[in-house]
Amino acid sequence: MAANQGERARRRLGTEERREQLLSVGARLFSESPYDDVRIERVAGLAGVSRGLLYHYFPTKRDFFAAVVERESGRMLRMTAAVPGMPVREQLAAGLDTYLAYVRAHAHGFRAFHRADAAGDQAVRRAYRCALAAQERQILAALAADPEFGPGFGTAPHVRLAVRGWLAFTTAVCLEWLREDELTGEQVRDLCARALLGVLA
Repeated sequence: MAANQGERARRRLGTEERREQLLSVGARLFSESPYDDVRIERVAGLAGVSRGLLYHYFPTKRDFFAAVVERESGRMLRMTAAVPGMPVREQLAAGLDTYLAYVRAHAHGFRAFHRADAAGDQAVRRAYRCALAAQERQILAALAADPEFGPGFGTAPHVRLAVRGWLAFTTAVCLEWLREDELTGEQVRDLCARALLGVLA
């Protein structure tokens, strides 16, 4: 009887809900342990599903981790999307506030995303680097659309390199913030904003 009740409980989640549940569990485990130490059996056990069902959604562990990375990347891109027509300087603080709220609310996913570059699997590392490149393009496009900087500004090699460095700086700051929690969100926001504006100047 208990087994039948468990099976019925498993079926209550729809396809997308189940997939999201699995990715949430995966984000937590990948944030806590290196890629090679995370076992699919552990993910399935915490999610309350069979290993076979997990493999139905994600054929391999690599596919599963890549999906975790893509999920977090999509979230970050949506959170930090530029506001058309608003100057970069004006939207920077608001964008960072939103981003830092995401980092705090989805700490496991954020950590898991940034662990991807350390994964030994080249496909996972490519997914991570593609996600970072998308963030870089989003920032450069916002700069190019701002009259203060102009269309050519976002294509200049030194600006691309500066934005790439700023993304690495912001990531390091956020990871330390989650670990140490010595600064307020406002202080972290101001630190990151000053860093970008200083680089652009």
